[in-house]
Amino acid sequence: MLLHQHFVRIAKQFENKTAIIDRTTGKSVSYGKSLIASLILADKFKKYDEGFIGIMIPTSAGCALSILGALMSGRTPVMINYSTGAAQNCEYAQKKCAFKTIIASKALVEKINCPRVPGMVFIEDIMEHVSILDKVKAALRAKLPVERLLKKIHGGEIDDNALILFTSGSEKDPKAVQLTHRNIGANVDGLIKVFDFTSDDVFLANLPLFHVFGQTANLWLPLYYGMTIVSYANPLDFKAICNIIREEKVTFVVGTPIFMWGYLRKSEPGDFASCRIMLAGADKTPDSLRQEFLHKHNINLLEGYGCTETSPAISVNTPVANRPGSVGLPLPNVSVRVENYETGEECAVGEIGKILVKGDSIMKGYFDDFEATTLSIRRGWYDTGDMGYHDADGYLWHVGRLKRFMKIGGEMVSLIRVENVLEHLLPDDVSCCVVEVPDSVRGAKIVVAVTRKIDEKAILKKMAEELPNIALPKNFVVFDELPKMGSGKIDFRRITDMVRDALQQK
Repeated sequence: MLLHQHFVRIAKQFENKTAIIDRTTGKSVSYGKSLIASLILADKFKKYDEGFIGIMIPTSAGCALSILGALMSGRTPVMINYSTGAAQNCEYAQKKCAFKTIIASKALVEKINCPRVPGMVFIEDIMEHVSILDKVKAALRAKLPVERLLKKIHGGEIDDNALILFTSGSEKDPKAVQLTHRNIGANVDGLIKVFDFTSDDVFLANLPLFHVFGQTANLWLPLYYGMTIVSYANPLDFKAICNIIREEKVTFVVGTPIFMWGYLRKSEPGDFASCRIMLAGADKTPDSLRQEFLHKHNINLLEGYGCTETSPAISVNTPVANRPGSVGLPLPNVSVRVENYETGEECAVGEIGKILVKGDSIMKGYFDDFEATTLSIRRGWYDTGDMGYHDADGYLWHVGRLKRFMKIGGEMVSLIRVENVLEHLLPDDVSCCVVEVPDSVRGAKIVVAVTRKIDEKAILKKMAEELPNIALPKNFVVFDELPKMGSGKIDFRRITDMVRDALQQK
């Protein structure tokens, strides 16, 4: 079913129930009022070009309703990353997807000092010009029986694009991922089959909606089943979020490990008492994070795994099927194959290989990039670019990006493995990232970026007890901080460039 049309059915069913509690603005909106607002925005958006329409609004009721309004008007939302280089990201998206109009938040643009980009229209200005007549017309339409109302909004096909999201660009230029109504709907359906959700669940929504994790877990999943969303625009405001979880009795929280560390450190015992599920994803979850959550809150922090191209969930640990350290069992409607990165043969249990995925949640492809699409999807299998293995019970274990492996002396060395060993040896206040850089003698070498000067000789001596000589770093470079993406993931590309520059200056 088309996402926006399903929302209409849910909104009619739960008309008087609270749909979104917006803790940034202090306002709440019911499902009935959300439907009316979406219909108003759909009418307003029809004045702009058909096809793609950009959206650059922080996580909020306004962003959710703009996405719904765009789909109801027949436009496809292109979500713009505003966390870094917002103006450049706007222009990149406009050029890549050949569109002009971007619905943006004036408050956001002013806060981040983003220059006004041609084609940018502010949602505040649109809402300011909503007339009494606009509201009456939308309210009357919202009262129509479901089938008549559905004929008043855009229809379309289930394999039409529902969203354009951009890959993180942590390793190279972002690609425009086409996610269809079928893709997102299938992922929501898979998640609902493994988690015991009900319409009484309350979801924290503080992840950016330009990221697939936020789109599915913070928007479409709760909306799809008539749950209540508690939105807050800043995932880094850790103390405020702990208060929100406690005050709104949130039952479901997702986030990256970086965010989860923040919530853990700023929380008090009892803050998360209402939470049935706390789930980390988008990056590896350290054992220490799981252990501290269990110690402080008696909560088993679960871990999942996914990609932008898979809408996103591929596998997940659940309260009834949890193997800490793994990324869980594949969703019921997702097939996972682990194959040898050189021969293409399926790997045996415990054998590390490339992770391939098949199912209805796999993207349509990269927009206007046939070459990248054909390289990523072969015979229906999407190549995640990740390495991992299955254990004897079917749990998937993620061991890192293929690009975070390097070949030295004919041996494959995992930079993630080097990182894991190093993290246990470094002081608690020191962060690290292990990267590969060119070397004139060996072709490539391992270098570590750290956030404080350390005793390198002592660390290397201890590392040699756990790693072969070829996996030991050749250099350590100190930076004040390690750059991250808006999602909280480490920006490997920027760190690699920083390391290269630092080594050239030595």
